[in-house]
Amino acid sequence: MSHTILLVDDETRLADVLTVALERLGYRVLSTGSGEDALRLLDAESVDLLLTDLRMPGMSGRDLLRESQRRQPNLPVVVMTAYSSVKDAVEVIKEGAFDYVGKPFEIDDLETVLKNALRLSDALADNERLREELVGRYRFDNLVGASPAFRKVIESITEVCESRANVLISGESGTGKEMVARAIHYNSPRRDHPFVAINCAAIPEALLESELFGHVKGAFTGAVSNRAGRFDQADRGTLFLDEIGDMPMATQAKILRVLQERAFEPVGSARTRNVDVRIVAASNKELRAEVQRGHFREDLFYRLNVFPIALPPLRERVEDIPSLARFFLGGLSVDMGKRIGGFSAAALKAMKDYAWPGNIRELQNCIERAVIVCKSDQIGEGDLPRYLSTVQPVVVDALQFPIDLDGELARIEQDLLVAALNKAEGVQVNAAGLLGINERSLWHRIKKYGIQITRRAGGDPFAG
Repeated sequence: MSHTILLVDDETRLADVLTVALERLGYRVLSTGSGEDALRLLDAESVDLLLTDLRMPGMSGRDLLRESQRRQPNLPVVVMTAYSSVKDAVEVIKEGAFDYVGKPFEIDDLETVLKNALRLSDALADNERLREELVGRYRFDNLVGASPAFRKVIESITEVCESRANVLISGESGTGKEMVARAIHYNSPRRDHPFVAINCAAIPEALLESELFGHVKGAFTGAVSNRAGRFDQADRGTLFLDEIGDMPMATQAKILRVLQERAFEPVGSARTRNVDVRIVAASNKELRAEVQRGHFREDLFYRLNVFPIALPPLRERVEDIPSLARFFLGGLSVDMGKRIGGFSAAALKAMKDYAWPGNIRELQNCIERAVIVCKSDQIGEGDLPRYLSTVQPVVVDALQFPIDLDGELARIEQDLLVAALNKAEGVQVNAAGLLGINERSLWHRIKKYGIQITRRAGGDPFAG
């Protein structure tokens, strides 16, 4: 798609020559001879770049720059000026212009400046679009569910958004703790600043402190340059400490200091850095019980537990399953280019009767599998994983012999493997424990059945 350039120059002949040259370069050009007319065009047209002369009768290029910035802060402005006015050009760059070109100039030089300015403009537009998508994704109406248990969660998020209070989210794996943390951030006054997430259980203890607080060059072997930590990255925003119950005690003490003093030192540095960070922590462990066992600091627990939010497991909000399934179906069917209108009554019953040990994450994975295999405009019970259906006792007299015994046993084994992997969020050692086998045995079975364990952009594991 071609970019639109608004050209403003009171020298008619130069403006005509420039218009032709820019159009040959593939740009759409709007041309006018005054700043006042330029502002009217800015209000009426979609413009990607403003190219203006500095000295003009009436509204000057500098005045036009100031007014265009007030109306469209991200619109790049390039100023044209005679060489005798370079000092003035430097001043307007200080005031917000992207660059200047001195008259007379080569069209190639102008093209280079315009390309650089438009590249920056496109990047800013992409960032704004992504930010709006993120904000939209975590609006309250995208937190799906009307059950009494989930309504309490929504009420809690609404109450805490506007405050600076630390939040502690508890709940089983897959209940949507990060979704709630992001909803708190994107509906708070910090929404225009970073949301930074770190999984405390996924980073080795030796590296966790550096990840959180950063380090200076030479602090340890491999520290070849200064590196900002997650607290630095989240300054003025929100830091989400996921699975904080798995954080080592030594690191807990340093987190407590940051919460108390809002300051820390990067690893290997004696220089204190001040930060303004809101902490949202989450754990699938009962932290109060961890405190009693001596596995979690009591003082840190009370610092984090200023505003607790407990997420119910999916089995305690069964009435939300149909609306959640339809919500996931809507997005997944569009992504996969399929027109699937809903679920059969039998499919909905199977989903409502299942216990969902992997909670909402397992439900989303289930719907994704169903969308992939569905061949009609409605997901039926047969499109769902077999392990969702209630297992009936085998009645030998009712079996239709001959049967493929090996095939049936392989099917059951594969379904159990997928269920355990989803329950364990793709962590094979944990899945092996759920199945009562060792990790090597699990790995051989995964390879045997060609089960793929991948991660989406959002980090959710999926076995299938």
